[in-house]
Amino acid sequence: MMNESQSRRVALITGGSRGIGAETALALAGHGYDIAFTYRNKVARANKVLSVLMQHGGRGLTLPCDMTCSEDVERLFHRLRQWTEHLDTLILNASGGLERDLVTDDPDYPVRMNRDAQVLFTDAALSLLRPGSSIVFVTSHWAHLYGQIRQFPVYEPIARSKHAGEIALRARQNEFDARGIRFIVVTGDIIEGTVTPQLLARVAPDLIAGRRAKLGGVLPTAADMGREIAQAVTNAVLPSGATVAVGETIQALLAHSRNG
Repeated sequence: MMNESQSRRVALITGGSRGIGAETALALAGHGYDIAFTYRNKVARANKVLSVLMQHGGRGLTLPCDMTCSEDVERLFHRLRQWTEHLDTLILNASGGLERDLVTDDPDYPVRMNRDAQVLFTDAALSLLRPGSSIVFVTSHWAHLYGQIRQFPVYEPIARSKHAGEIALRARQNEFDARGIRFIVVTGDIIEGTVTPQLLARVAPDLIAGRRAKLGGVLPTAADMGREIAQAVTNAVLPSGATVAVGETIQALLAHSRNG
C-alpha cells in the first residue's frame, strides 16, 4: 500500500520563480500536484511563488540551481530525493541566452544552457520519473521551427540552441517510451509576462509591437502558456512525441514566413 507522499503526484519545474514556470507551477498545483521548482538566484521571488503554491494545500520546494553546473545539479537532486521518492512530471522550462552579462562572459552559454543542461537535467531526473510520468520540453515557435522560418537576428543563437536541445531529447524518445515516460513539446509564440519580450525590446524595440500587430494586438500570456502545459501533462490521451502550440499555429507561422 502506498503512503500519502507516494500517492500524491509530484512535478519538478525548471525556472519556476517567474513567468511561464511560475504559472505552470500554479496550474499544476491546482490539479493537486506537489511542486518542486528551480530558480537561479532570486530567492525572494522564489519564496513568493512558494507561498502562493502553499495555498493550494499541497507541498512545495524551492531549489536554487545553476543548471549549467553539474555540481549544482547533483546537489539539487540530492536535496530533492530527501523530499520525494518519485516524480510524475518534469517540466524543462528554464532557458537562457539573452542575458548580456552571461553571454559576454561565455559566448557558448546559450548552447550550454539550452541543449547541454537540458540533457544533463533529464538524465538526473530519470531515476525518479515513474512509469506513466511525462517530460515536457518548453520552447518557442522560432526555436521549434529553426531552419524553416526567418529568425529575429538577436534571438537566433537562442533559437538555434533551443532547437538543438529539442532534437537531442526527441532522439531519446524510444528510451523514454521504454520507461513508460511520455515526451511532449509545448511551443509558444512571444509570450507576454516573460523576460524574453522584455529583453528583445531592449535591442529591437519595434519587434514586439510588430508581433502584437500581426496577432491582432494580443499576445498569449504566461498564464495561457502555463495552463496549456498543465493541460498537456494531465491529458492522458496526448501521445508521446506530441507537439502543442500556444499562440499562432505552426502552420500559420510557416505560411507567414514563406509569404513574407
